[in-house]
Parts: sequence; structure tokens; C-alpha cells
Amino acid sequence: MKNLLAIGAISILSFTFAQADEPQAQTTDYTIVAAHIAKTMRSNHYNPAELEAPSYRRVEAAVAAMAETASSDEAFIEGFRKIWEEGPFSHVELNPARGTADDVAAYLDNLRIGGGGAVLTWQGDVAILTVNTMMGLDTIEEIDAAYATIADKGADRLIIDLRENGGGAFAVRPLVAHVLEQPFDAGGFVSQRWNAEYDHTPTASDMEAVEPWEGWSIRAFWADVQKQPLTRLRFAPVEPVFMGPVYILTSERTASAAEMATDALKASARAVIIGENTAGQMLSQKIFDVPGGFHLSLPIADYYSAANGRIEGVGVKPDIETDAAEAMNVALRQ
Repeated sequence: MKNLLAIGAISILSFTFAQADEPQAQTTDYTIVAAHIAKTMRSNHYNPAELEAPSYRRVEAAVAAMAETASSDEAFIEGFRKIWEEGPFSHVELNPARGTADDVAAYLDNLRIGGGGAVLTWQGDVAILTVNTMMGLDTIEEIDAAYATIADKGADRLIIDLRENGGGAFAVRPLVAHVLEQPFDAGGFVSQRWNAEYDHTPTASDMEAVEPWEGWSIRAFWADVQKQPLTRLRFAPVEPVFMGPVYILTSERTASAAEMATDALKASARAVIIGENTAGQMLSQKIFDVPGGFHLSLPIADYYSAANGRIEGVGVKPDIETDAAEAMNVALRQ
């Protein structure tokens, strides 16, 4: 499975520190690393009961077996990734450590991807906002600037293309907020505490009993979501607000934070979804230090849409189902 950061979701570590240039000879006992990975997963996974399922037990055993023959860090990481391609849940990743996990959190909160995260084009009076990632301060700035241009120029309709968006972090906030007239409660993340203290999925009344989370920082989110049983997400309108028709294009590659945006705009009746069912990879991951010089990303919270329930393993169903390659043409005909 592709591993993404929800509110983190594209693979966050694809934007982090560079890989080593030369393969490294084996200096690490990878069986010990595998044992630490299993321990870290069991200590921090949002629902340890899921780790007792045969599907996870097989993955854990496969990693342990692979560790016995791994000859280098690169071979161990590659073996881990191949095993997790068929893992029972998303948002699991292993990478070389470059600094501490805390260093990475600070880095991600200030990340600029170099532009191109969000691109505005036009077809006549139709504004087309292609959002390729939810990562990066510059992506947030590009989305804000796009909505300002749409307001200045005027648009008959807005098409938001998320077909190649694997997720990321908080660029989801302005993308949704600029088309809302009223605050909208999108859903909530449940942590290990929720699953330890409650025997049901969160209800509307459960979410209403929790104050909306206001952090909008990766570092703050990682800290807060593990402290609370339930973290409620609310989108508030941001000027300028576009109140014309909105269409969202999706594919099976639309994942994580991009799925949150899709679900929120569908549930708020602010968008018609056109394309394919989304990836169904809607968890929130956090990075942990693992002895041996590795970073393990694993899911610390599970997301529940207020309107549509759990998205992980399910995805968001389009209103108009069509091949992703045809979605733009369908949207332009609306």
C-alpha cells in the first residue's frame, strides 16, 4: 500500500532528507530493528486490537523473516516496503533517519516544496485548480492566490482536480475553506485512547461534545491527537469565498488528506464528485525513531467522516462515476 500522511498524506518522507548516495555495508542486526518496529507499532497504533488480526500477524512475521537475511540498510528498507505493499492498513513507511523524528516534524511544518503544488488554469469562464499535493507552505499560498484570482476575474464554475493528489497535510484547509459559506464539521480522528475507552465508533453527539481542534500544524497535531480520544476537525470559511458550482475530479490515486477534502466538500453539498472511487487510505501517521538509524511512520489515528463514516479501506464514492481519464471532459460538460 502507498503510505501517506493524513493531515497529514503524499508520502511525507518523499519531501524529507536525501537518501545516502552509496549503499551501506551491513553493520546492524536487523532482527533487533524488526523487533523494535513491532514494539513501536504495538505501543502507538491507533487500535492495537487490529494488530491481533491474522493479516497483520503475517506482515509482522514476514518482516522478522526478511530481517534475518537483509544485508544492508537499503535491502532492509526495500524488503519492508515490498511487504507493506500488501499490508492490512495504510500509512506505514520505513526510511533512513536524517536527524530525529522531532527534527522531521519541525521540517515538515516549514516545508516549501518549490512550487507547483496548486496550479490555476482556465477554460473560458471555468476555473480549473489542479492540486497535486496537500504538502507545503507554498502550496497553501498557491491555493489562497488561486482563489483570489478567481474572485478578481470571476468564474462561472470551479473544477478542482485531485486525481494525482496523494495527500499531505494542511493545504487541505484553504482548499475547502474558500468554498464554504458556513463553518462545517467534517469529522474526527480517533486515537488509541478512544479504542481503549469506548466500544463504538464516534457518533455525531460524540463529535459535538468535543471542541474543534485549532492547531493546524503537523507537530501540534501529532501531539494533540494522541492525547485526546477524539479530535474534531472543523473547516471555517476563508475570504474570498467562491459560491459558484464546484466539481472535484478523483481517481483511485486520490488519497488521504485529498480524500478528506473530497468527503468534506461532498458532505457539505458544496461539490459534485466526478471520477473514480478514491484510494481509501485515510489514517494519520506519525514518525518514530527506531534504533539502527531508521524512521518508522505508522498510523496513530483513524478518521471518521461525520457524514459518511470510516474512509480507510472504503474511500469516497463519486457522484458521477467515470474513468479518471474522462473526468475532466465530464466536468466541463456539466
